[in-house]
Amino acid sequence: MSSQAVALGAITLAAAVVNGALGYGFSSITVPLALLLLTNRTLNPALVLMEVALNAYVLWVNRAALPAVWRRVLPIVVGLAPGIVVGTLVVSKLSPGWLKLGTFAVLLPLILVQAAGYRRPIRSERSAGVVFGGGVGVLYAVTTISGPPLAVALNNQGFSKQEFRAALGFARLAESSLAAVAYATAGLFVPSSLALVPYMVPSVAIGVPVGALLIRHIQPETFRRVCLSFDAWVVSFGLSALLKDLRLVESGAAYLVMVVVILIDAWLLARFFSGAGSRSRIHYAA
Repeated sequence: MSSQAVALGAITLAAAVVNGALGYGFSSITVPLALLLLTNRTLNPALVLMEVALNAYVLWVNRAALPAVWRRVLPIVVGLAPGIVVGTLVVSKLSPGWLKLGTFAVLLPLILVQAAGYRRPIRSERSAGVVFGGGVGVLYAVTTISGPPLAVALNNQGFSKQEFRAALGFARLAESSLAAVAYATAGLFVPSSLALVPYMVPSVAIGVPVGALLIRHIQPETFRRVCLSFDAWVVSFGLSALLKDLRLVESGAAYLVMVVVILIDAWLLARFFSGAGSRSRIHYAA
């Protein structure tokens, strides 16, 4: 068993605990940490297979609310397909270093937007949903993460908690299934990727029920907000390291990105716990 496999098992165990506690969050925790060890091209196919099962579970648990939301989410699902095709082409063609840099650069503002509690309802769900779905499809195929933008969009549409989870499960099961088909067509399910799956399955089997028990003793909003901070710090570290490794910034000045992000997040975290952000707290998903 390689050190990378052991590390991936530990990372996915922590991510599964978060997913079990909140019903989402697996990729948002796994990807920033695992990309410090692996490339997108190796990691993504394994995560997509895991996400098909996890998203099917989330949708099944919240299936009672599906009839009330599926028509409203359908435009997003329609837009996912072309976006996933484009994103799969990007994964198969772009160099690993630049792909990682792009992943971190996209994720960081999305995480900070969630941490700030940004809310803005979408008034034209059908027309905006298709365009939005296309963008989410590209993001998911490249990073296997779509929760932050989906959560911002869906949480602002007046869904109840169960409707929100059903809508999220429906959209994410569609995207992970479409991504699996696209990855298979592009030949991305190679042995090095598939070899990661056995190290993830036990972590998910253990972590999900542990998370479900853990959340009974912790305030969900507090747990969610701590996860956001953790993601922001990890992504900013990865971004800073890549800026230096790719020689875009030659010195330790690259880590100023991490310092700035930590300062911004510390301010947002203090605002959250002081109660100033209580009216704008939103769901966090991945």
